[in-house]
Amino acid sequence: MEIELPDPIARYFAADQVSDAAAVASCFTDDAVVKDEGNAYVGKDAIRQWKAEASSTYNYTVEPFALVAEGDRTVVTSHVVGDFPGSPVDLRYFFGLNAGKIAALEIIP
Repeated sequence: MEIELPDPIARYFAADQVSDAAAVASCFTDDAVVKDEGNAYVGKDAIRQWKAEASSTYNYTVEPFALVAEGDRTVVTSHVVGDFPGSPVDLRYFFGLNAGKIAALEIIP
């Protein structure tokens, strides 16, 4: 099932699919916060480094399959398959958007 993602979220997943950490970071506001695996990454430089490390450590694919609004956040559930412990897994991506960019992202199993 194909879903229609809001533009900033679609750009995020497209950049992640080709392991482009700089393009991923460009999807975020300057002071954005990403929470993933118990860590928080604040600002575009930290987000770019987080994504570069994840992309160089693991090979994976992400396939979004569900989209819902939850309060002021957009929740995208994705099937993630790769060479990481626990693969495959369905992850929930909680996006907070602001002015056409991602202001917050929390990734939860």
